[in-house]
Amino acid sequence: MTILQIETATTACSVALAKDGQVIAVRELNQHNIHAEVITLYIDELLKQTGLIYADLDAVAVSSGPGSYTGLRIGVSTAKGLCFGLDKPLIAVETLSAMAQGMISTSSLAPRTLLCPMIDARRMEVYTALYNIDGSEVKPTTAEIIDENSFAEYLKDNSIVFFGDGADKCKEMLGNHPNAIFIAGFANSATHLTQKALAKFVNGQFEDVAYFEPFYLKDFLVTQKKA
Repeated sequence: MTILQIETATTACSVALAKDGQVIAVRELNQHNIHAEVITLYIDELLKQTGLIYADLDAVAVSSGPGSYTGLRIGVSTAKGLCFGLDKPLIAVETLSAMAQGMISTSSLAPRTLLCPMIDARRMEVYTALYNIDGSEVKPTTAEIIDENSFAEYLKDNSIVFFGDGADKCKEMLGNHPNAIFIAGFANSATHLTQKALAKFVNGQFEDVAYFEPFYLKDFLVTQKKA
């Protein structure tokens, strides 16, 4: 069972190949506005590295949002194009859920700890959710403006690990709370999709390739330059 995994919801452009739930190859770069330039190149490189061809893929999984409007469009369009051309199923993994899974798989977490992935969404607003350390959802995905009272009801009785590119700007507001833990340097990765994508494949949870759209959470706003 070989799944191509694509993550482009943030500044990271990341592509991975997973076989039977184990990552066998990955290419990624964390840089603004690079996704369209490198994504198909990375996919070709992974296939050559592993000695596979496109027909060997059993499915394509994509990080479905929320996140960067442009990044999501590029990632989802690439995934849909591959699925359509190869007649392979499309798997969508919500970005914040994948981030939580990435933190779980790379960290030692104490009991009564909650995970709070955050994606930057302008000014003091972030896309965020809360998860238990088993990956189950505690608080669903929302767009929130962070202030000193944010997550107060959860911080009262739990440690919360804040991470992702939206967490840095929230540290000034919440960083002094004894139960708030901020992890610097976390980057989104296609490798974080592995377990969720595998579970969805096994359970036959596939998207309609023709009609699937990214989970933007907010409408895309086009602004004009001032004269």
